[in-house]
Amino acid sequence: MLAHKTAGVNKLEGRDNLTALWDLRIHPDYRRQGIGQKLFAAAAQWARHRNCTELKIETQNINVPACRFYQTQGAYLCSIDRASYNDLPDEVELIWCVTL
Repeated sequence: MLAHKTAGVNKLEGRDNLTALWDLRIHPDYRRQGIGQKLFAAAAQWARHRNCTELKIETQNINVPACRFYQTQGAYLCSIDRASYNDLPDEVELIWCVTL
């Protein structure tokens, strides 16, 4: 899911030059085939076409494969929020950023 200039999406910080990405999922039967890379590249291109300079990606500390994936796509860890998920005390929100 991508959000840009979307009311009520706090991850956008009220910025017009930011796109937020979350819930990029590939069915286990289709992983490691380049589909995630293509979807990620399409998301980045979509954001660039809207004059965005940054892509923010939400994931969690328990999702190590996603963290590794985003890092290989050029993302860097830009924010850690240990209190983001009140009902899931063992999960930590990790925000990855990509400069477009």
